[in-house]
Amino acid sequence: MTSKETSNNSSVQNKIAGWRNSVWARYCLFLLIIVLLYVSLAPKLLPERYNISVGSPSEKEILAPMQIPNTKATLKAQEEAAENVRPIYTRVSSIRNEAIITQMLDQILRINQDDEVSRNDKISIYRQDLPQIFQSHVQNFIMSSRNNGNYSSALLDEIRQRINEQAYHISEETFVKIPQLTAEDITEMKPVASDIVTRLMYDPITEAQTARAKVAEQVSSSSLSKRIPREIVQELARYVITANKFYDEEATKEAKVKARENTGTVYIKQGDVLVPKGQIITEEMYTLLKENGLLKNEVNYWPQVGLAVLAILIALGIYMFIRQAEGAAHFKYNNVQLLMLVLIILITILSMYVVSILQNEQRPYVGYLAPIAIGSMLITLLLDMQLAYICSMVFAILASVILNERQGQIFDFYFGFFTVVISFVSIFAIHRASQRSSILKSGIMVSIFGSLSVMVLVLIDSAGWTQQSTLYALGFAFAGGLLTTIMVIGLMPFFEVSFGILSALKLVELSNPNHPLLRKLLTETPGTYHHSVMVGNLSEAAAEAIGANGLLCRVGSYYHDIGKTKRPSYFIENQNNMENPHDFIDPKLSKSIIIAHARDGVEMQKDYKLPKPIRDIAEQHHGTTFLHFFYHKALKLAEEQGVEPDFTEADFRYPGPKAQSKEAAVVGIADSVEAAVRSLRKPTVEQVETMIEKIIKSRLDDHQFNECDLTMRELDIIGQTLKETVMGIFHSRIEYPEEPKKPKIEEQKSEGREQP
Repeated sequence: MTSKETSNNSSVQNKIAGWRNSVWARYCLFLLIIVLLYVSLAPKLLPERYNISVGSPSEKEILAPMQIPNTKATLKAQEEAAENVRPIYTRVSSIRNEAIITQMLDQILRINQDDEVSRNDKISIYRQDLPQIFQSHVQNFIMSSRNNGNYSSALLDEIRQRINEQAYHISEETFVKIPQLTAEDITEMKPVASDIVTRLMYDPITEAQTARAKVAEQVSSSSLSKRIPREIVQELARYVITANKFYDEEATKEAKVKARENTGTVYIKQGDVLVPKGQIITEEMYTLLKENGLLKNEVNYWPQVGLAVLAILIALGIYMFIRQAEGAAHFKYNNVQLLMLVLIILITILSMYVVSILQNEQRPYVGYLAPIAIGSMLITLLLDMQLAYICSMVFAILASVILNERQGQIFDFYFGFFTVVISFVSIFAIHRASQRSSILKSGIMVSIFGSLSVMVLVLIDSAGWTQQSTLYALGFAFAGGLLTTIMVIGLMPFFEVSFGILSALKLVELSNPNHPLLRKLLTETPGTYHHSVMVGNLSEAAAEAIGANGLLCRVGSYYHDIGKTKRPSYFIENQNNMENPHDFIDPKLSKSIIIAHARDGVEMQKDYKLPKPIRDIAEQHHGTTFLHFFYHKALKLAEEQGVEPDFTEADFRYPGPKAQSKEAAVVGIADSVEAAVRSLRKPTVEQVETMIEKIIKSRLDDHQFNECDLTMRELDIIGQTLKETVMGIFHSRIEYPEEPKKPKIEEQKSEGREQP
């Protein structure tokens, strides 16, 4: 592959990656979710409007679409409730005062150990640095909280003001004594000081002086025995202790608003008759309808605003979960997956509306036929189980509105409860599915528990059910579970193909040894097959340790060397009781054969229509690594022939590309580790550990991880996990000498890339 082709491929990949991770695209997708929720709920929640006038008869019976408050009667009560709200104080526990005193002691230790700084200069530095450390810490806390939106601006201003007002001043005598501290003194002071500050800051503090008065007692009961360290700890602790409970003006205002909102009032109940059919419209009736936005000639956008806020809150809940999940490295969401989530929500809503067409007030039980659990099952299989639980609650809200046929209710508890039960059951039943038949089993579980949930509702509210309606409800609930199974089985291939998703079900299917490629690998190259299985064990453990897709690594490892079946005898693991053919051919030809196995493997996988993530691992697991052995062999041959080499190091490198994902990088490392450890005749713990470290360092120095998002910390975790896994797999072969000797590392790769 030429550099221009590589550049073009990289450009295309960057554009795709740019869309997948575009912030604006993500916002647009969440806006689409909000619109979808609004449109789906609007027909059920926005009240009908009427074209009437004073003095004319009403053409239809007008019912109250909601509870209608008597504004005049409740206004005074609301104001009284607001006045009775006490000031609210918010506890702020994230300032981490103990970290400030630790940082101060660290600074003191560094300066005291600097013999080039005079005593007077040290005192001057402490006068300036210690307050600066405190102020900088507080300032950073306020700025980060303001940027993150953890606290309101008014509260942060109150925090700054209160800390400044209650500031403690370190005595001049303390600054003079600090240079006398030794490193041992400071080491002893650190845990004591941190513990004192932590304990005193544990309780709510509105006045810092109250907590500072307890410092002396805490120091006296500490393990410090020297007078000067005790005095300095006492002063520093008093200095860093601040109030942690502050008056929250905005929270107080919000509490007053809530007090007004929560004030009891007199309502016209929802569903009550406002205007009987044929009734002459009076001025009072007209005013009542006007105030509640029930007239076509009067524009009232409050119901639309309320519905929009509801849609925004639901979408915000999904957004916050996804953001929290990414922050915890639980699961990496991109815009492709978010688009899939939007489609799943749309399909679930459409299934509810299709069933609701068959519903009416006399046959509300038809709603139990809706395959609501389809959304939860698809999200579990294709995205994430925790996200499925969150979306199940969203589906419960939607179902309780869309399938509601009860007069006087915005939400139907029956369908909300039913949706929660079948959704949670479907998630539990499907989250460890390993075969397509597991979907059918999950559907049967949904049918059974759906019927049980209906029976529970019937037993609790037996007065609202007849024998006929009960039987119908049970039958529709059971049929709904089977309908869910059919739809999930039918939709899974669509999502897998359209979005390139490798679900756990698909990966487990690909890991079946009866797959034609794996059977070919086993029968034609048993050595490579065993190597691939071992690499799968190693890579899966390493990937799971860093939060990557362990199952993808395992299955990708099974297929990563499938190209070796083209020329099996040229790879050392398949050279049983035979001479190495590389000993009799030109090293440049050997290089071409070795390098070709990655390309051949990709072509074979394309022929068998293996998913792209599996092909990427086969193509990228070697990256652009260098074939040292054959390069030096070629140099030696040219030297013996007395000719100038007509090749460069670049000619003896794999064409790449380098690993584009963590999974491809992990498989590449595990591939080299397994081959290297297997080449050791009597491996020791030290040899294994050194070998793993050398392989990772060699790839890192060769810039093989530059195009994937592996961190140095993750590489350390991979190395440690591989070591532990290798010890377990090769335990019977590894020696544990009492006096370890310096290991002599043999470098011989399974592909024949490096020979002893």
